[in-house]
Amino acid sequence: MKVVIVEDEVLALEKLERYLLKYSHEIEVIERLDSISNAITFFKDQTDFDVVFMDIQLTDGLSFEIFNKVAIQKPIIFITAFDEYAIDAFKVNSIDYILKPLTYTDIAKSLVKLESIQNLFTSKEVLTKVGEELVQRKTKDRFLVRLGNHIHSIKTEEIALFFAEGRTVHLITNEEKKFIVDFKLEDLSQLLIPTSFYRVNRSFIININAIKDVVIYSNSRLKISPTITIEKEIVVSREKVSAFKNWFEGN
Repeated sequence: MKVVIVEDEVLALEKLERYLLKYSHEIEVIERLDSISNAITFFKDQTDFDVVFMDIQLTDGLSFEIFNKVAIQKPIIFITAFDEYAIDAFKVNSIDYILKPLTYTDIAKSLVKLESIQNLFTSKEVLTKVGEELVQRKTKDRFLVRLGNHIHSIKTEEIALFFAEGRTVHLITNEEKKFIVDFKLEDLSQLLIPTSFYRVNRSFIININAIKDVVIYSNSRLKISPTITIEKEIVVSREKVSAFKNWFEGN
């Protein structure tokens, strides 16, 4: 099996190579790439490999940018310290999504999965099957909120955004009603429909239908103007700008 690795952290690269060889001495790492630009140059001319292990956050941006320049018609296994890019990963032929820190068990499971789907499916069927696995996750279509002694059920489609103040997370509806919810933003990211809601920074998750305008802000960031009135600024953190654009465009 011929492997290409796109990774800019030396220690992570060395650990991955150790785990690959531990799994099988027949695995050959034929190329190690540490940037988007180097990866684009390589993939423009090379097709003789079987799988790509790819970090998402590289020194010169998110690796999704590679796919805007070249078509990689081989399985991709993404490795990242962040969990919010899973849906974006599916869009570019990903068959697995591994969270750092790496473990041998994670790598072995990914390779077993790769081997099994290569034996059972054609390339198109593989992508369809993996896509279904990634999007088949439990999502909520309603949230229960409390107002005094009363409990209300809010449809997810009626929610404009969620924001955190300290340890308290608020839900604001399209009618600008504000409630406290018993969820962390990290949990909400897994419970909301990913094509409709996006976590733009540490404090906000916004519904795409609640975005009135997006403008370029200082330090290469983006500022979102919501359809509702809110005192706090909603700024897309710099490291999420590229992924946010992909999400916003995809809708």
